[in-house]
Amino acid sequence: MFSHLSHLKPKLSQLSLRQFTTLNNISDISLRRSHLYVPSSSDRMLEKSLITNSDIIIYDLEDSVPPAEADKLAARARLAAFLQRGDLPPRDRLAVRVNDVNTPFFLDDISTIASSNRVGSLVLPKVHSADDLDVVSRTLQAASKVASTSLELIASIESARALWNLGAIAAWRPENSLGGTLTTLLFAAEDYCADTGILRSPSRHELLYTRSSIVIAAKAFGLNAIDMVCVNYKDRAYLEDECRDGRQLGFTGKQAIHPLQVDVIQSTFVPTGAEIERAAKIVHKMEREHALNRGATGLDGEMIDKPMILQAERILRIAKAANLDIPEMK
Repeated sequence: MFSHLSHLKPKLSQLSLRQFTTLNNISDISLRRSHLYVPSSSDRMLEKSLITNSDIIIYDLEDSVPPAEADKLAARARLAAFLQRGDLPPRDRLAVRVNDVNTPFFLDDISTIASSNRVGSLVLPKVHSADDLDVVSRTLQAASKVASTSLELIASIESARALWNLGAIAAWRPENSLGGTLTTLLFAAEDYCADTGILRSPSRHELLYTRSSIVIAAKAFGLNAIDMVCVNYKDRAYLEDECRDGRQLGFTGKQAIHPLQVDVIQSTFVPTGAEIERAAKIVHKMEREHALNRGATGLDGEMIDKPMILQAERILRIAKAANLDIPEMK
């Protein structure tokens, strides 16, 4: 894990007093880089999920389960039993992808998950409009009359209609907290391509507009943005390239379909050593400039002002959450 940052260790003790104070004034964040799908139709896969270090584990009742009713019911029952175990990861790491609102399995999926206090998030496939989120919210409110568990909602963008309605989806809010809280937009590229007729290529250029639109909508409303699955799960170099591309576009994390993808994702969706060092320099130098009543300064040939301070603080916040080295600046 963190192969390209293996030389970095947590050394907050190296920070100057002023830097330590600044860093602690930066609010903590919860890293949500890798989202690993686990088929709920497999006892073996469920068991193996207990040893993964993925930030988020998604127990899947949808695409990884055969569509026959008997298979769907069996997977739901298997997951319900599994969620009663005492050795599960913390609630904020566990999510369930339910079947979509237009299937006969949706209501019972929601009822089963809402009655458990072990799951923190619902992944909602095929969210085409804010109306679909209203259906989910009302269903959760009804289920919460029995179980008062509040769940975070992850809306999966999978269609041309969803992209057309992206702003309304990202802006959606429930009537009350029992209806769930939208925290994340997630891009399901394969479903989107199937719906639109877009032909995938290794360059990903044909998906640039869609992916950028999802990031912008998410950031506009304070949501996480999770990038598409890398289907070439055995090609590490390609996965690393796709992760770097997603991070550069502004995604906060990426979906995984195989445990081997998790470490690559989690080591890429953090700042590099060079980015951390530059951010620390910016914060340190701007503290000195502010003390002299100056709002901007030069650093390595670049003009540094408030927007760059905000970017630097964000980098340091992520580095702190990932326990990466933040060097001392003098």
